[in-house]
Amino acid sequence: MKRARFDDVAREALTSCVREIETTTDAELVLIVCSRSGSYRHADYLFGSVFAFATLLFLLFSPFDFHQYWVAIDVGLLFLLGVYLSSRSNSIRRLFTNKKFRRDAVRLGAAAKFYEAGIANTTAEMGVLIYLSVLERRLELIADRGVLKSVPALEWNQVLFELHQAGRKPEPPTLLKVLRDLGGLLSKHLPATGENPNELPDEPRFELQ
Repeated sequence: MKRARFDDVAREALTSCVREIETTTDAELVLIVCSRSGSYRHADYLFGSVFAFATLLFLLFSPFDFHQYWVAIDVGLLFLLGVYLSSRSNSIRRLFTNKKFRRDAVRLGAAAKFYEAGIANTTAEMGVLIYLSVLERRLELIADRGVLKSVPALEWNQVLFELHQAGRKPEPPTLLKVLRDLGGLLSKHLPATGENPNELPDEPRFELQ
């Protein structure tokens, strides 16, 4: 089965979903999907070193004879190859980093986007950021004070748990489902009054380079 992607079709579906939700609630949703939330260069170098070391062991214990001159060159080239392969592979980068690093990177990235996108500056403090980071397979939710005051903590934490679970499968259909669940909660506790202008864009931001 072909893997769902964040393309123009997904953008249109997610935009429609956000607009539909905002007709039922005073909360304002901003959706950002990033390819990753931090620099994984250290993971690339670590994988390159392991790849080069494995090559060195092969050259040293191989039954074939290699000139010493080529051993150094081969190890260096394969280190660079390993770095390149890791930089193109989310799986390798996840394998060579720990969960805490990935979790902290996503939280820091989400917090930065919350202020960068102007979500913290809405008049009624009703901004909500849904931040999905694909490499880390993690979804974070940050809401402004107006939202947190209105939604009971127990129900909010339940939504957070469901969002974190959904982040493990970073695909448009999964994201659409949790958005609708979040919309139901917001419309229940923050119903639309018609007095809160739409200050934030409805179209999601895809930062997938």
